[in-house]
Amino acid sequence: MSEEKQTPEEEIEVVSEEADVDTETKSSEAEKPEQETEADQISDLKDKVAEAEDKYLRAEAEMQNMQSRYAKEQVQAVKFANQKLAASILPAVDNLERALQVDAEDGAAKQIKTGVEMVYKTLISALEEHDVKAVGETGETFDPNFHQAIQSVPADDDHPADTIATVLQKGYVLADRVIRPAMVAVYN
Repeated sequence: MSEEKQTPEEEIEVVSEEADVDTETKSSEAEKPEQETEADQISDLKDKVAEAEDKYLRAEAEMQNMQSRYAKEQVQAVKFANQKLAASILPAVDNLERALQVDAEDGAAKQIKTGVEMVYKTLISALEEHDVKAVGETGETFDPNFHQAIQSVPADDDHPADTIATVLQKGYVLADRVIRPAMVAVYN
C-alpha cells in the first residue's frame, strides 16, 4: 500500500480499519473515566462513612462523659447541700460556747446556763448528724488545710513546734471540705 495507487475499494477498506481502531480507542478511553469516576465515588463514600462513624463515636463518648460528670455533680451537690446552712449556724454556736464559759452564781443564772447548754448540745448534734465536725484542738499538729495561725507562741520542751497552743475559734468541716478553718495560736 505504499505509493501505488489504490483502488477506491482499497481506500474504503483502509479508512474503515482506521475508523475501527479509533472507535475501540475512544470506547476504552470512555470506559476508563467512567470506571475512575465510580472508584472515586466509592472512595469518597467510604471516607464519608468513616467520618460519620468517627463523629458518632465521639458524640457517644461525649454523652457518656456528660452523664458521668452530671452524676458526680449530683453527688457533690447532695453531699455539700448543707454547707451554707452550717456556715450560717456557726456564729450562733460560737456565741453559745461563749455564754457557757460565763460562771453562773445564782439559781436563775444556773437555770439559764442549763438551757443554753441544752440548745448548744442540740445544735452540735444536728451539725454532726449532717457530717459537720469541729476541727482544731489544743495539742494537735498544726495543719494549714484546717487551721489558720493567728499567733505564734515560743515552743518549749513540753510543747513541740508546729502544735496548737490555743484554739481561739473552732473550725468546722463538712465531709472533707473546710467550712471555716480553726483560728489558732501555734508553738514555733
